Amino acid sequence: MIAGILCGGYGKRLQPLTKDLPKSLLEIKKNYTILDKQLLRLKYVGIEKVYLLVGWLGEKIKERYQDEWNGIQIEYFFEKEPKGTLFAINNLLKAVNDDVVVLNGDIVTDINIKEMIKNHIKDEVTMLIVPLRSSYGIVQTFDNKIVSFQEKPFLPHYINGGIYIISQKAFSLFLKHKEGNFEELVFPGLSQMKLLNAYKEDGVFWASIDSLKDLEEVLKEYENKIDKPWGYEKVIIASEKYLVKELYIMKGERTSYQYHNEKDETLHILKGKVMVRLEDKEIILNPNDKLRLKPKDKHQTIALENTWIFEYSTPHPDDVVRLEDPYQR
Repeated sequence: MIAGILCGGYGKRLQPLTKDLPKSLLEIKKNYTILDKQLLRLKYVGIEKVYLLVGWLGEKIKERYQDEWNGIQIEYFFEKEPKGTLFAINNLLKAVNDDVVVLNGDIVTDINIKEMIKNHIKDEVTMLIVPLRSSYGIVQTFDNKIVSFQEKPFLPHYINGGIYIISQKAFSLFLKHKEGNFEELVFPGLSQMKLLNAYKEDGVFWASIDSLKDLEEVLKEYENKIDKPWGYEKVIIASEKYLVKELYIMKGERTSYQYHNEKDETLHILKGKVMVRLEDKEIILNPNDKLRLKPKDKHQTIALENTWIFEYSTPHPDDVVRLEDPYQR
């Protein structure tokens, strides 16, 4: 499978940051851009070639990534004047002979793209959908009295999440239009033909960076977060006596088979299900289960579902000896 990323927008609502910088090159962590995250996620999904559909300041994107970046082959389609997302996608569809994954270039998410591909229905189109979050806090009332406040809750509705899988058989439905917005021109017809499928995951971080406020929220998310090939880790507490991390492991992904020289840790499953591979056995852990791993214990954690874990340990954050690594780090 091949991927394309739409990164040609002007980012007007993000000025002055985007005056001399394309939106997809905004940093969400020091020396780590939106596009870095997207490309690395596609790499770990197993996609080896990505087309960048660029426009405004596209030469700066090419200057950073060239024709190969971190083992990913990269090609570019430059849009000299804005003709809409459909024009950009059609350039891609005309050039490939395989199903494609398409990402909006301003999406920051921990969605399991590999699982989305597995759930894709042949010859159709799949759209990521995510819960709609209220832009405002809401009040709850009883008998004309305000009884509580809720800050920006998720509403019982879903919106387009900006990631799509387009089957070759559906290319013609895009190519019959020359330019414009594919969400408006193509998706309604696909829906009527029962060819548009939804993919969703609950509880997973997702943000579309459309404004300075959106960027602030993502920067806050990444203050103590490091993306990993299998998900992410966040430092919750770090002291001289102990370390607490939140780990998120995507379904089907796994940590390296490893051990620690000094670190003594306990895994506490918050949500999901994992199998921990030890030297002489395998253990299934469900929500609220705990497992202690002493120094020198060889182990690997494999997610059977999207899984969130608290890791309580002694303060040795870099004490990892990898014996096997599925991501070849």
